[in-house]
Amino acid sequence: LAVCITRRGVYMSRHLARALSSSLPSSSPSPSSSSPRVSRASRIMSRASAGAVATLSTPERLQARVDACNTITAADYASYVPFIVDGHAVGALQPWFADALVAACGSDALERSSDGAVRTSASLTTPDARSAAIAPGLRKLHDDGVITGWRDEIFPCTMGYGREPLLRVERAAASLLGVRAFGVHVNGFVTLANGERELWVAKRAKDKQTFPGKLDHLVAGGLPDGMAPSVCVVKECGEEASVPEWLAKQAKPVGVVSYAMNYNGCCKRDVLFCYDLELPEDFVPVPDDGEVESFERFAVADVIERMATTEDFKPNCCLVIIDFCVRHGYLTPDEAGYIQLVQSLRLAND
Repeated sequence: LAVCITRRGVYMSRHLARALSSSLPSSSPSPSSSSPRVSRASRIMSRASAGAVATLSTPERLQARVDACNTITAADYASYVPFIVDGHAVGALQPWFADALVAACGSDALERSSDGAVRTSASLTTPDARSAAIAPGLRKLHDDGVITGWRDEIFPCTMGYGREPLLRVERAAASLLGVRAFGVHVNGFVTLANGERELWVAKRAKDKQTFPGKLDHLVAGGLPDGMAPSVCVVKECGEEASVPEWLAKQAKPVGVVSYAMNYNGCCKRDVLFCYDLELPEDFVPVPDDGEVESFERFAVADVIERMATTEDFKPNCCLVIIDFCVRHGYLTPDEAGYIQLVQSLRLAND
């Protein structure tokens, strides 16, 4: 599986590089070759409608939740304007936002090249200089109502996790810039005396800027510039669920999921570091920072059914929970659609 993922990662990285190059239309793959999720869903529906399969398997029923996070198409890639920082294609801009960004930041910060790409000025030779030059423009776009949900958190723009940032920007601008973003998600669970597990599920506050009122993990959060994922987990556990530090530090890193979503037209490319945190049966999380309305504990089987039959969960949470279910044996290779589901949890967004 590791080899398959690695090979797929190389392919997807090359695909994105081609999509963000100056020869976008000619080098982007055709929609039919870049949308396996569509053909897979079509095959499932055809089998069901033809009576070939009386009941879809659980992995097949959950596939739609993963597909909802992987909605970027070849046509989307072809329509985006490459965002080039220090010679590297780090993002993808909607054409209207590319125009607004250049206008707001000015020619001292950004240039429009002959191929249409938006590039940082060649005179800005360091990450700090580029970040300082672009920051006022991003703030202006926020003041004008273009960038909403300002967080006062800084995200790095990099060519991959662990690499030096080429630019640092306000978190609220990340999706509009189409840059790769990172986050942490924690599966908080309890093991009952009979061996069954239950998951703590949060309900997002109704005034959240994104996905208000949706169901969520125990805790989750974006990974700010310069912060290690393990440190971010402890921070988010305390802020969102009042989990004490000693307990939060017991969270175990268990892998990553990644996706590429067309989010309100934006190229949203996220990598989520997944953690499992086993909690005492008598522990009850308490919302602390206003981002969560309430917490409730559900049997894992009930969470699976809720994901399979509704859109109640925040979309990217489904990927992390499905990964939890795979690792703990709630989904098995005996079921149709298992391989496709597991493979689709990870795209090459390193």
